[in-house]
Amino acid sequence: MNRPPSDPPAPPVEQVLVVPTALFRELGEFQGVCTDVERYLAALLDPRHIRFEPRDQMELDPNFKQLIPYCIFRHGDQLFQYRRGKLQGEGRLRGKRSIGVGGHISSTDQGSERPVYLEALQRELDEEVAIETRLDNRLIGLLNDDSTEVGRVHLGLVHLIEVEEPKVRAREASMLEAGFIPARDMLGDLADFETWSQLCLEHLFRQGGEAGTSVPLA
Repeated sequence: MNRPPSDPPAPPVEQVLVVPTALFRELGEFQGVCTDVERYLAALLDPRHIRFEPRDQMELDPNFKQLIPYCIFRHGDQLFQYRRGKLQGEGRLRGKRSIGVGGHISSTDQGSERPVYLEALQRELDEEVAIETRLDNRLIGLLNDDSTEVGRVHLGLVHLIEVEEPKVRAREASMLEAGFIPARDMLGDLADFETWSQLCLEHLFRQGGEAGTSVPLA
């Protein structure tokens, strides 16, 4: 007796790291880039506060903030940028230009000797870009934007990565038109960038740059 073909099993839902939005508000809610990193960092990464939840649910639940490493590569007055293609995971940002490399912290990032945040940060960089130069990686701020649906459920940790040479290239096919261009050219075309990139560009080049706490990473 022939049996009808069964449907393939659904892929597992990614479990992503989140913190309660109430904790963020308790620490001090802000809009844009905040350089007072030390005020937030320990609490946001405290194992008592973080948890892993299904990504598809968290994308629609403003009661939680998904923590996102957001890495900006700079060489002199140039920044690495790209356009998000159709295969980029966050559909609401497709077609937008970005200066941020990074992504969600997944439950699969657990289990190494390094803290889960640093493990996720390194994984995202390894997946998205090839870095062929010396670099200096610093955490310079936190990034929040409650003016958009995407922003309301995410909280960025902004890393400024100074590279000795402009030798960073995209690994992912969905990172289109990637490369270093002068920051002044981006500032003249802000509307083409995702909101997080707009806020970071404004902060770095129009609002006093990197003033505030800078946290070196191991």
